[in-house]
Order: sequence, then C-alpha cells, then structure tokens
Amino acid sequence: MRKITEIIIHCSDTQEGRDVTADEIRTWHMVPKEKGGPGFRDIGYHEVIRLDGTVEHGRPYADVGAHCEGHNTNSIGICYIGGRKIIDNEGNWQWADTRTKAQTDSLRRQLAWHLLKWKLTPACIHGHREYANKACPCFDVKQWVEEDFAPWFEANKEGLARAMAAAVAMNIVEEYFGLPYNSILDFIHGFKKKE
Repeated sequence: MRKITEIIIHCSDTQEGRDVTADEIRTWHMVPKEKGGPGFRDIGYHEVIRLDGTVEHGRPYADVGAHCEGHNTNSIGICYIGGRKIIDNEGNWQWADTRTKAQTDSLRRQLAWHLLKWKLTPACIHGHREYANKACPCFDVKQWVEEDFAPWFEANKEGLARAMAAAVAMNIVEEYFGLPYNSILDFIHGFKKKE
C-alpha cells in the first residue's frame, strides 16, 4: 500500500444542483487527449461526494490518483459535486462553495476516517487550489478545517475510532463467515434463546 501523507479536496466544476456520479466523471477523465480530454486510465479521484451525501468510490486507495499534479503519489483525492453557481438568467456563473449540508457532513466523516486510517492530523488536509492556480474546491479548506472540521474531529475522535474499529471487525467477521454481520448476530441471538 502507498504511504498516504495528505488528503486533497476538489470540486467537480459543475453547476449547483446538478448531480453527477463517479462513473460520469470517470467517463470525462478517460476521454483521450487527442479528443480534448485528459486521457486518464481511470477517474482521477479516490472518492466522489454526491449532492445527497452519498460517497462513491473512484480509484482504489492503493492506486496513485490523477487529481493534483506533483501531489498524487502520497495523497487521497476527494471530490464534492458542485463548485459553480448561476448568477443571472443568462446562464452566467461564478465559482462558489455549493456544498449541501449532506455533502459537508459526508466530507467530515470521510476526512475523519482517512485521518484515523492513515494516522494523519487535520493539518494534512488541503484544497486543490493550494497547489494549483485554480478556484477548486471553491472554499478555503484551511479555514474550514481550522474553524469547523478540526474542533469537530477532536470532540468526536474517540467515538469515531471505536466506530471504525467496530466496522473493521464487522468486515472481518463477514469475510470469515461469508454472511452479513447482522445475519451472524441474528444467528447468535437465536442460538442463545434456544439454550
């Protein structure tokens, strides 16, 4: 597995309210260079957060991303859908933080999971625009991390770590028995009732 040292946040550069899937972005990213696309072999991001907060996986975490030149080797790229706001009836737009509450909540959870998984601190979270002359992700990530995410993470870190450990344990049990975790619990509870 790669050594992960930073998490980089992006936006999809799409109009506010327009939902886009990871598969759609994958299609955009795989357009060959000779046809005007980036010519990637897969989606550039590791995760995509849709408008309703659903997290869709892109590239496997073990694979180097294609989302931030010079920083792909040791990073995870997370993209939220949005980044453009229509400002008039003529279709003119401006860059804007268009995250929904559901997207912001999911982003918090995903960042917490990654910090715990890779043993990182909130200082390892960056916005794409810190490394490129772009508006992406259309909000000040450092300020948001300092004022919103870091205090939330510190207040919830122990509970998040316990939840993460429980999730890992459930996955191990499911893989070992080949059954969903809830089915195994039902079996155990049913067995105890019969004693």
